[in-house]
Amino acid sequence: MSTYDLIVIGAGPGGYVCAIRAAQLGLKVACVEGRETLGGTCLNVGCIPSKALLHASHMLHETHENFEKMGLMGAKPKVDWGKMQGYKAETVGGNTKGIEFLFKKNKIDWLKGWASIEAPGKVKVGDTTHETKNIVIATGSEPASLKGVEVDNDAGIVVDSTGALSLPKIPKSMVVIGAGVIGLELGSAYARLGAEVTVVEFLDAITPGMDGEVQKQFQRILAKQGLKFVLGAAVSGVEVEKGKAEVKYKLRKDDSEHEIKAECVLVATGRRPYVAGLGLDKVGVALTDRGFVQIDDHWQTSVKGIYAIGDAVPGPMLAHKAEDEGMAVAEVIAGKHGHVNYDVIPGVIYTTPEVASVGLTEEAAKESGRKVKVGKFPFMGNARAKALFQAEGFVKMIADAETDRVLGCHIIGPNAGEMIHEVCVAMEFGASAQDIALTCHAHPTCSEAVREAALACGDGAIHA
Repeated sequence: MSTYDLIVIGAGPGGYVCAIRAAQLGLKVACVEGRETLGGTCLNVGCIPSKALLHASHMLHETHENFEKMGLMGAKPKVDWGKMQGYKAETVGGNTKGIEFLFKKNKIDWLKGWASIEAPGKVKVGDTTHETKNIVIATGSEPASLKGVEVDNDAGIVVDSTGALSLPKIPKSMVVIGAGVIGLELGSAYARLGAEVTVVEFLDAITPGMDGEVQKQFQRILAKQGLKFVLGAAVSGVEVEKGKAEVKYKLRKDDSEHEIKAECVLVATGRRPYVAGLGLDKVGVALTDRGFVQIDDHWQTSVKGIYAIGDAVPGPMLAHKAEDEGMAVAEVIAGKHGHVNYDVIPGVIYTTPEVASVGLTEEAAKESGRKVKVGKFPFMGNARAKALFQAEGFVKMIADAETDRVLGCHIIGPNAGEMIHEVCVAMEFGASAQDIALTCHAHPTCSEAVREAALACGDGAIHA
């Protein structure tokens, strides 16, 4: 039996980052993971493989729609689904092997198997119980179920996000239940690959919680790309017959009942924390009403020496939020000060165009009682975006009307996921919109649109 300073349960973005940071701080660390590869859901069946399919489908779109416009002539490529799946698998494999290398480099023991917490300081993996001074729960999340809908990923007809990444073939038609990040990313990828995609959403707008103007523009752009939307619809069930599925739903506005048939149904109704089998009730770790692990301001649970991070605890279910918490809790356990600024955590949707946001929406800022000013700049006024055929979106910056301090930023356009970090850094330092407006930006870049939005918070943008 081994004794450790820290055992991390789960090797996803939160868990493996926590383990590495703790080892860098001089602790003896082990990480428990039952998958055959490290990286958790994100690297194996989530963020990374989905972005590979998104990239591949975007390249296909470019060759079919934009190459001739640029004078690039030739036969349009066809999709070899098997090779595309191979590209996806190679991308995943390279990343997971990289984490295994980092574990060896930092002398972290990989305890292969599934963990249960026998008592504070005791973690059982297989038939062996390991002793440790501290435990971090980083077990992530799993797809949420929907009443009346049975998911069978092996059959490839009614699938969740995991099954949607490895369909036996590209379906001719697909119904996506849920207009959140996962549903829209995968739905847009399959639409570009040739599927007829219909998105069914319970609420009256896509991407719940996002800035209202971004929601409307995003839906318009996706509709132009071929996605159909049925909003305000409550799905009551899905029936499978003769290799096809029929989705039954009721419109909330008038209770009228409808159905739609498709070769594939993707259930993308969110995720829920995964803590099954850990034995938390046995050791007294408290959970919230929604099944999340309760933690204090230092990520410690109701049991001393047991901590939790990432999707297992309340907050946005984002890999980078889990990474931040992983580093912070490692610092705390090592006797240092761990910090996460939850007000400056960006969110990105990796469609084309990308959608990125940080901080408050205009609606939330006004609801908080603040006086705000809004600066907007359309990518139609950005030379680089027009050259990329991606000039439909905009940058929207929210600033305090009295102090000019940046409260939030929302971008729909090319490379939005990269550009949002300029605003994240600015907000972390308490910058004003004028600080960004006075910062020289290289030309021609898409990032100039961020500066123009900041200028629009003052005397006005130059190119609008």
